[in-house]
Amino acid sequence: MRKIQKKITPKIIMEGAGVKLRRVFGPEQSSQFDPFLLFDHFGSADPDDYLKGFPWHPHRGIETVTYLLQGEVAHADSIGNKGVIKSGEIQWMTAGSGIIHQEMPQPFKGEMQGFQLWVNLPKAKKMTAPQYRGIAKDELVVVKLDGAAIKIVAGKIGNKQGPVHHLSTEVEYFEIDLSGTFKYDTKKKTVLIYVIEGSLQVGNESLNHHQAALLEEKGDIVISAEKARFLLIAGDPLREPVAWSGPIVMNTQKELQEAFQELENGTFIKTKLKK
Repeated sequence: MRKIQKKITPKIIMEGAGVKLRRVFGPEQSSQFDPFLLFDHFGSADPDDYLKGFPWHPHRGIETVTYLLQGEVAHADSIGNKGVIKSGEIQWMTAGSGIIHQEMPQPFKGEMQGFQLWVNLPKAKKMTAPQYRGIAKDELVVVKLDGAAIKIVAGKIGNKQGPVHHLSTEVEYFEIDLSGTFKYDTKKKTVLIYVIEGSLQVGNESLNHHQAALLEEKGDIVISAEKARFLLIAGDPLREPVAWSGPIVMNTQKELQEAFQELENGTFIKTKLKK
């Protein structure tokens, strides 16, 4: 049975144009979470904490996964996608060779909250064509096992497959409501748990709401709780060099410099706008 290798209490930081959020991990700790680069929990009951949003900015070399629990976020990008992510919906974006987009939270009555995960792309696919996938709430596959209700975003539980299953970096992404014991056997080496509500136990250790844990690399996973809601995210390390500056993640400093030079001279976008 896997034990907790590292327990994390997120730090409150400001990002974007002035969005207050909880950073579970970022550039300084990312090597421990390979292939994941960054994980944020954003949201507040105070619109001043999020309305400034994330205006137009570039990405290259990664995938971003935005999971909105409650609220609305307007988005648009350089390949022609435009719309509003609503409560319970997901935006899975492969930046690949380059995309410029914006994510702007809208006023919401109540507590707006969601998550953003950055997934590193392997060297061979850093410059793949950008892709966008919007996932509606009713596309999520729900599996019930004993005391667990599991929403599958990516990956499989038994013979049930989540809506995202052709990724450049294969990951598992589940949201789980648990009252009882959840047992899961995955071959993925990097496993992250984030507690949204309540508290839970992994072995003899407890995790409370807004805490996260990185588990050991081998063994089955056993999680128990009287009542908890949490995310379980898993993937395999790429074990490749990382050259990272702001929203761009490549393998070498040369590639990084080229990306920023292309932003300056207007050649960053390799994929034409959809008509």
